[in-house]
Amino acid sequence: MARCSKMKPLPPFFFLFYFLVVVQFLSARSFFSMASNVTYNRRALLIEGKPRVLISGSIHYPRSTPEMWPDLIRKSKDGGLDVVETYVFWNLHEPVRNQYDFGGRKDLVRFVKTVAEAGLYVHLRIGPYVCAEWNYGGFPVWLHFIPGIKFRTDNGPFKAEMQRFTAKIVNMMQQENLYASQGGPIILSQIENEYGNVQSSYGSASAKSYISWAASMATSLDTGVPWVMCQQDDAPDPIINTCNGFYCDQFTPNSANKPKMWTENWSGWYLQFGGRTPYRPVEDLAFAVARFFQRGGTFQNYYMYHGGTNFGHTSGGPFITTSYDYDAPIDEYGIIRQPKWGHLTDLHKAIKLCEEALLSADPTSPSLGPNLEAHVYKTNSGKCAAFLANIGTQSTASVTFNGKTYQLPPWSVSILPDCQNVVFNTAQINSQSTTVEALYLNSAPQSSDKPAASSISSPSDWTFVNEPIGISKDNAFKKNGLLEQISTTSDSTDYLWYSISIDVNGSESFLNGPLQSNLHIESLGHVLHVFVNGIHSGSAQGTKISFDNPIVFSPGSNKIDLLSATVGLQNYGAFFDLTGAGITGPVQLRGQKGTLDLSSEEWTYQVGLKGESSGLYSSSLNSSDWVSLPNIPKNQPLIWYKASFAAPDGNDPIIIDFTGMGKGEVWINGQSIGRYWPTNFASQNGCNSCSYKGSYNSDKCLKNCGKPSQQLYHLPRSMVQSGSNTMVLFEEIGGNPEQISFAIKQVKSICGYVSESHPAPLVESELPFQKTTMNSTPLLKLECPYPNQLISSINFASFGTPSGECGGFSHGQCSSDRALDVVKKECLGLKSCSISVSPNVFGDPCEKVIKSLAVEAACS
Repeated sequence: MARCSKMKPLPPFFFLFYFLVVVQFLSARSFFSMASNVTYNRRALLIEGKPRVLISGSIHYPRSTPEMWPDLIRKSKDGGLDVVETYVFWNLHEPVRNQYDFGGRKDLVRFVKTVAEAGLYVHLRIGPYVCAEWNYGGFPVWLHFIPGIKFRTDNGPFKAEMQRFTAKIVNMMQQENLYASQGGPIILSQIENEYGNVQSSYGSASAKSYISWAASMATSLDTGVPWVMCQQDDAPDPIINTCNGFYCDQFTPNSANKPKMWTENWSGWYLQFGGRTPYRPVEDLAFAVARFFQRGGTFQNYYMYHGGTNFGHTSGGPFITTSYDYDAPIDEYGIIRQPKWGHLTDLHKAIKLCEEALLSADPTSPSLGPNLEAHVYKTNSGKCAAFLANIGTQSTASVTFNGKTYQLPPWSVSILPDCQNVVFNTAQINSQSTTVEALYLNSAPQSSDKPAASSISSPSDWTFVNEPIGISKDNAFKKNGLLEQISTTSDSTDYLWYSISIDVNGSESFLNGPLQSNLHIESLGHVLHVFVNGIHSGSAQGTKISFDNPIVFSPGSNKIDLLSATVGLQNYGAFFDLTGAGITGPVQLRGQKGTLDLSSEEWTYQVGLKGESSGLYSSSLNSSDWVSLPNIPKNQPLIWYKASFAAPDGNDPIIIDFTGMGKGEVWINGQSIGRYWPTNFASQNGCNSCSYKGSYNSDKCLKNCGKPSQQLYHLPRSMVQSGSNTMVLFEEIGGNPEQISFAIKQVKSICGYVSESHPAPLVESELPFQKTTMNSTPLLKLECPYPNQLISSINFASFGTPSGECGGFSHGQCSSDRALDVVKKECLGLKSCSISVSPNVFGDPCEKVIKSLAVEAACS
């Protein structure tokens, strides 16, 4: 018989609490279980007739892995997003006409369902032209060879293919009931992409009819949700035209019946090989977002929220790096970037507190003075929200609003959800910051001063295969004249060999001296390597190459082998699809007395490398071609290398440091993680200090001057296995694979820097059914970034006038001697902690001075 204990009657509040928690749980589980009617009016998207303020972020499913998706989406939701936005990549899914691939990283349905499981909406940007710094703008190269085709214009063959693929994607989504009209998460779709930027080049009549056709075609697919066109001022009804750019507060839709929407707010910028690393200060990004909502916007998307990695040959450009980090709130490796993520999270909370007022009426704009703007939203019931902006860049402005005085820092917006209390200012950061480091494993070079982590087996047992110089495959062919590369290779490989033989007896007019001449080559790029009689005679790179080098012949027959390599195809601009590559000539031997033009002679061509054809990169291939020697050849061009390694323990993201290598591609267990090129250095100049104040552009804030544009490469955990793994490299220009090292990426320290003058942060109630509320005192908040971590040490604490940044704080002349003890008492041994930034806690080390609290902590 079971033993029973007598219980006291539960208080009535318990039942109310239990009921509300259960309702919340059930509503979360049934978030997309019922069909939703999605429409729009002049102010906002309406979901089931209710207008919504929606905050979105771009995550491109193939730029990460399915194993990463749930964590990325969870972090996006925690960051305050309502919507995840993604392009659909035509060339990824249909590499061969009518042959589709939706597996692995290409599993679009799985990605959309993963977003839905997190309770977020989806904006599906089908395009199918996407730009996106993606190879060929997302178009499959086979499209180029359809007779009579012309891209992105009123052209029958192109429209037929575009409609077929668009319908394919829509039908897939409908079959899985993924549109909101079917109970799914997709609330928006996009057709075309930034066509308005280039449409004048296609002729006004043809462009207009094409856009009209695209709009009609899309809406005829009956998705039950609105369609948008970005950067398309003449988007026909009912298509919503939207804005892309660093700022969209001044944007106005082309109809008074359409809402103001921002589909791409560029959180940073992309990186090119040979370029410096761009970044965008979060104060400016937050300023742009707040200004957009201040001036009537109701849907805003970050491009990117997680940028990710250009695996394989997916990067476009040309010369776009493997990394597509984009200075996004979640970095390439899936680690939250602080303080960008946290500051934007606080911004989203503040905006959501204003939602009811924002959607109820048009704002009034009381005058505050030069470079100052106020927008006030009021409901009929008396609720009020206000945005106060200082768009000047020089000094803080003191303004009077609603009978109170407010201090507005330059280039900032203050948000007052009740028209009285400032809960957020875009220039004042309350969220924590972090320092992230690569912890190198014992495979790092012995001379390295890089921080070391736990032990790992170094890449070992290196073997190699020499890639033949020139023609080595049976399917080589001869042709008179110089062939454009993309039309010849169909982008099936980066490489095309051009080979020719000439006889030299020493008396030719194209000679400059005894068996010497100058070789002149013109190429559309992107990389050129020249070999004469098997000897490397020079290289060049660019989108318009003019190569001039002296060469030396031998008496009799001489062989000239030219290796042309692409580094991602053009992805943007009018007629970008017609931008060629490869050696288009002339190719000439120039001497003191004459020139020999080889351009129209018979050339022998080889598409791709012999090692590619034989599948040397496959982890399952045990070719007898691999050679093992005590000392492998190094710093020589055209060599394949292979080694085994064991993956590091744990779940931290893995980095491969390609220091010592030249240029090439890497495969892990048969999967390409992309092109590497650590010898391509950024300019020494241009990395000056950057102020967030004033309009941002992609060249304003740069770092990494004088260093490799990309040295570290992301190896996703799902691409490695326990036990032995195989790494295969194709080294194009020469390197030393024994210098390759592995690292794991970890958050080293967490920091906070909050001033007394900062707005008091928004706090979440412990009860799940209560809304965010306003605090009264600024708080410094710290939280360990990983599960099961606790704050293990306080490395720095100062209340007064500290200076510096995370990892480099220092005490000022004014500093409380109680700060370190107070912070230790409040934070050590906890997952997170909050400390009031007030003299009541720390004492007052300097009266009549605005004081700040700076803390650096470590977690373990």
